[in-house]
Amino acid sequence: MSMSAVEPGTRLANRFRLEDRVTEFGGATLWKAIDEILARPVAVHTFSPEFPRVNEVVLAARAASRLTDPRLTQVFDAADQDGTAYVVSEWVSGESLLDLLTSRPIEPERGAALVAEAAEALAHAHAAGLTHLHLTPSRLVWTSGGTVKLLGVAVDAAILGLSSDDPVREDTEGLGRLLYAAVTGHWPGDMDCGLPPAPLDYGRLCTPRQVTAGVPGYLDAITCRVLLQEPRRGQPPLTTPAEVAEALSEVPRPTPAPISSAPPSLNLRSEAPDTMDPWPTPSPQPPVQGSQHGQRSQTGPASKVLLTIIVLLVMAAVGLGAWTVGKNLGNTPPVAHNSSSGPTSSAPSAKPVTVKPVSATGFDPLGDDKQENPEYADAAIDGKSSTDWHTDTYKSAELGRLKSGVGLILDMGKPIQVSNITLSLPEADGASVELRVGDAADLSSLKSVAKNENASGSVTLTPSKAATGQYVLVWFTRLPYFDGKYRGTIYDILVHSPASA
Repeated sequence: MSMSAVEPGTRLANRFRLEDRVTEFGGATLWKAIDEILARPVAVHTFSPEFPRVNEVVLAARAASRLTDPRLTQVFDAADQDGTAYVVSEWVSGESLLDLLTSRPIEPERGAALVAEAAEALAHAHAAGLTHLHLTPSRLVWTSGGTVKLLGVAVDAAILGLSSDDPVREDTEGLGRLLYAAVTGHWPGDMDCGLPPAPLDYGRLCTPRQVTAGVPGYLDAITCRVLLQEPRRGQPPLTTPAEVAEALSEVPRPTPAPISSAPPSLNLRSEAPDTMDPWPTPSPQPPVQGSQHGQRSQTGPASKVLLTIIVLLVMAAVGLGAWTVGKNLGNTPPVAHNSSSGPTSSAPSAKPVTVKPVSATGFDPLGDDKQENPEYADAAIDGKSSTDWHTDTYKSAELGRLKSGVGLILDMGKPIQVSNITLSLPEADGASVELRVGDAADLSSLKSVAKNENASGSVTLTPSKAATGQYVLVWFTRLPYFDGKYRGTIYDILVHSPASA
């Protein structure tokens, strides 16, 4: 059968029935087809008689079929016989990185997580001697099944006739372009891939943080180390996909959301507003007890009935007690007061009042830029439990053994006496936090006045003695488990001071 006769309904290898023509380019046609034996959709590339690289494509597809990383497109069949050449691979449905970036804003860390998965998958391909050479946002997909797929390893380059004297460097820079696009929404390459071009500053590519507010410092540094091949934060340039994968290993990875039986009215905390979620919020992982998103307990119908009965009994008891006390007071003779005696009771102590900070910022005096996600800091003092400030993500609870602590520092505007602070943290054990107070935003000037060695949920830190200062620091010395790594999170923080202060 000649490829010139290929049309919808054509069956290849007595098995694959072509249904819909998806795209055509340079003599190669992509079809959506049906595998009639396994009753599943597949993707099929066919080629016109004039297509010059049939042999290269078939050889590349057969080599790609031996890859085992589930994040790489699986090749099922490739043949060139009797005038018929085709490549059959899995049909991938979902949203590409291009779709995600053009449909709605996504949080930089969430976009970077897609690229982290692609880097690991591509490192696997390179270890097998295969490259991509055509990394664009449309080739990286968040599937409808909640997984990451990198399309076209080896096959894309063969179809397009791409080659490189240094394929490792080419793919590494391709990952850098994907990462830049994921965190900024702009494309730093020459070709038109459907995104706005990355801006230049006097002919030089702007860094991600110059383009988009809220890009974490460590992602900005990694992007520059890959794409610009520059050392950042004392770290050298990244020159291979494996090095990129290692550098991005701290990024929280997307995970499919499990089917939940929770009622729709259940109030769940999310890591970011829903409009910024390109995938479901990660589910909790062992060994955490409870949800890191602060899920509240549920009340079933039987519990509600029992609670109602208890409330009615308590109300009846209180009413009877009030009647008895009133009756006894009415029969009690008045007590004579001695005018010369002192007061019989002291005045009630003043209740502490909440003092709103002037500003907040992520505090990392031991890091390169002295900050820790400062762009999220205001979320911890905005009074909304749906927003949060969080630390970077680390490989161990001891902050990857890179530093002794990180935290959130509040500027109260003037020195105040601190009665206590109340923190709203995730329901995840393992956090150690300190309250530090001082008159300067310097670690040596901020004295530790209270600690909690296993903080979770609602936590109150009360100084053991009077503490006064303009700056209040919540200092994490140990981080709780979060999505396979470790991260400290503060949903809300309230600072209390004596009413007379």
